Amino acid sequence: MNNTSYKATVVIPTKNAGLLFELVLQQVLQQETSWPFEVLVVDSGSSDGTVELIRKYPSVRLIEILPTDFGHGKTRNFAVENSSGEFIAMITQDALPTNKFWLAEMVLAIEQDARIAGVFGRHIAHTDANLFTRKELIAHFSGFLSQPIVNLDDPARYLRDEGYRQFLYFFSDNNALIRRSVWEKIPYPEVDFAEDQAWAKLIIEAGYHKAYADNAVVAHSHNYGLFERLQRSFDESYALQRLFNYQKLGFFNAMKSFLAITRRDLKLALQENSISEVDKKTLLRMPLENLMRLLGSYLGSHGKSIPHSLRIFLSRDKKLMNL
Repeated sequence: MNNTSYKATVVIPTKNAGLLFELVLQQVLQQETSWPFEVLVVDSGSSDGTVELIRKYPSVRLIEILPTDFGHGKTRNFAVENSSGEFIAMITQDALPTNKFWLAEMVLAIEQDARIAGVFGRHIAHTDANLFTRKELIAHFSGFLSQPIVNLDDPARYLRDEGYRQFLYFFSDNNALIRRSVWEKIPYPEVDFAEDQAWAKLIIEAGYHKAYADNAVVAHSHNYGLFERLQRSFDESYALQRLFNYQKLGFFNAMKSFLAITRRDLKLALQENSISEVDKKTLLRMPLENLMRLLGSYLGSHGKSIPHSLRIFLSRDKKLMNL
């Protein structure tokens, strides 16, 4: 469907979306814009009442697919094919817009320049996140403020500087907007992890621009268990190394980063006089979380040399291990 009667389509992939999802859906439907938009949910086999909930909102278009047909890139391409907006907003079932102007801010950002292929917005932590998660998200997204619109402006640096490439590739379709006319030329790669960054690489190399919308904010964070934290870091590192051939993380550098991050977090709690805010369990757990994250990143970057059975054990997303 390519009828651009809507300025924007909001796409939300779902599967067993949980309690937060109804609030996400309500907040999306309450967006205030000067132009019409539609909401499209693609569900891949929910069994927790998600589908029944969506059907309570007749203005929401629902498409159901089989769980076996889901893929992060594949399903988003399917959603865009079945949408009608000039721009396509992508969020996830646990990404909660923080106000009624999130969508308008995304469109405002992309309409600054016809060369902008995609926009990503800011994430803040959910209210149940700890101090360290909240501050880390603030620090991460503040890094985009100095260059809110970027393109491949230095080909020589692009070839030699991995950090520059990572900066250009960062894109999060937990909170993003893409231009349909660009997507028609460059759809999402059909990969099962980091489809957003893989797409950003393609549009950057094709000469398009990418933008950051600081005022388009969603609450999005996770409270992982310790082993879940290791698994998440393993999957991310494994996928990014495979997709982008990033330099493998050495064990010494991983442990050096672990010590630096742990010192940073402890200093943060002490400097802000926040020990009372961070309960003792969270404070004691913090070094273990950091260790799991860095250990997962180290193991993931060396994933191809790890026995397949161990990769399966270390992964949260088992489909990645068949690639």
